[in-house]
Amino acid sequence: MALRHQWMKTYRYRTSQASGRLLGTDSSFCGTHCIAMKADTHFNALEFLRNLITIETCDPPGREVDAARYIRNTLAASGIPAEIDEFLPGRANLLAKIVGAGEKPPLVFSAHLDTVPVGHQPWSVPPFSGEIREGRLFGRGASDMKSGVTAMAAAAARLASGGTSLAGDLILAFSAGESSNCLGAKRFVERGDIADAGAILVSEPSSLGIIVSEMGVLWLRAVAHGRLGHVSGNSGVNAIEAMSDFLRDLRTINLPSPEHALLPNPSICVGTISGGSAVNITPDRCEAEIDIRLRSGTDQKVIISILKDIAPPEIELIVSDFKPPVETAPDHPFVVTCMRALEVGSGAAPIPQGVAYYSDATIFNEAHGTPFAIIGPGDNGMSGQVDESVDLNNVEQAIEIYCRIAKSWLAS
Repeated sequence: MALRHQWMKTYRYRTSQASGRLLGTDSSFCGTHCIAMKADTHFNALEFLRNLITIETCDPPGREVDAARYIRNTLAASGIPAEIDEFLPGRANLLAKIVGAGEKPPLVFSAHLDTVPVGHQPWSVPPFSGEIREGRLFGRGASDMKSGVTAMAAAAARLASGGTSLAGDLILAFSAGESSNCLGAKRFVERGDIADAGAILVSEPSSLGIIVSEMGVLWLRAVAHGRLGHVSGNSGVNAIEAMSDFLRDLRTINLPSPEHALLPNPSICVGTISGGSAVNITPDRCEAEIDIRLRSGTDQKVIISILKDIAPPEIELIVSDFKPPVETAPDHPFVVTCMRALEVGSGAAPIPQGVAYYSDATIFNEAHGTPFAIIGPGDNGMSGQVDESVDLNNVEQAIEIYCRIAKSWLAS
């Protein structure tokens, strides 16, 4: 059955720094402050995305429960029931379902509700305003990945309102805490919420390309132990200097890496460092957090051993987290289905890609072996940037792509 939808009115937004609220409608207004997007009777995708941007879910602390409540209420208006699982104070997953005929395993639409912090650099727009300029909506999470949440929720609403017959359930699994350690995805696994899924579509930023391979992520905490002292007397042992020497040597390492057709080279990044208690006191402790990206086939134990070999005795290395590399074969039936859905809109055959980032797919694939693909409206490389934004035309295209994938993969 064809989806029923209507053209939504074009909304005019005032670009005042003081207000990010919807102020009115004017179908005759045109220019850099307007965009036309399709919507079903109850689901206004543009309004939904702007409202999501205004709900701050930077991790830390997250506070995804506020976004989850808004999404639940909006989905309810389209006849889609949703459950909120607040598994820690303020940290919440949302699980919604369109019930199918039970002839096929469920298809999961996966996205996360948290964002990375705003940072210290000044923005040209308020980061939680959802301001629109020249067809792009700005705000923290616009690309990564509240636009993906919006497109998946809107696609589900269109499918529900159009009465589309599905052979299997369509599940929306929106998680908390992906940006740090995939808290919400691990909770979904713990509860068995999507253990029987046949495939997972993730809406992480991909510039509407298709991603089938993710690098692994090894997080280490390096701790330098010194001895407290005073610059005017017994100088002690400087933990910061010991850490500085170790980090200098770290930059000389060539990480072993199997060849991979889709993934970039491995990398090492020192993300945080702290130490010392006063300017005139020799620091007895210094800590640094290290992010290492690995290709498929790399043994993280070998990498840890290499780092330990260059670390002096006063440096302790502790594994904080490891997210394994995951991938789905480019010729897997689900990937083929996704590629066909992309080709319908673009007219060109998409090329499967790999990325250095991780997604909740690393948790789901490792736990259940579920095939996955990533297709998102956000720009690949926009995540965490100042003046983060998304092309609203990409959001509309993503909605249509997700509808095509669901109807094809869950066809009777």
